[in-house]
Amino acid sequence: MAKDFSYEILEEIAILSENAKGWRKELNIVSWNERPPKFDLRDWSPDHEKMGKGITLSNEEFEALKKAVTNM
Repeated sequence: MAKDFSYEILEEIAILSENAKGWRKELNIVSWNERPPKFDLRDWSPDHEKMGKGITLSNEEFEALKKAVTNM
């Protein structure tokens, strides 16, 4: 049985792509289960009611990712 969870999108940073059904790959700042917010990268339905699998990054992890991408 799936465990209930809650989320709140605190800031929409970027839409990276959108498919024909309107689902968008987004970078947002999200609070999951009323925990401190994290950077979040995943697919979202147009109404943000459904989501695909994604990743969350702490501020430190996001800074490390930014540094790695900058150095590519």
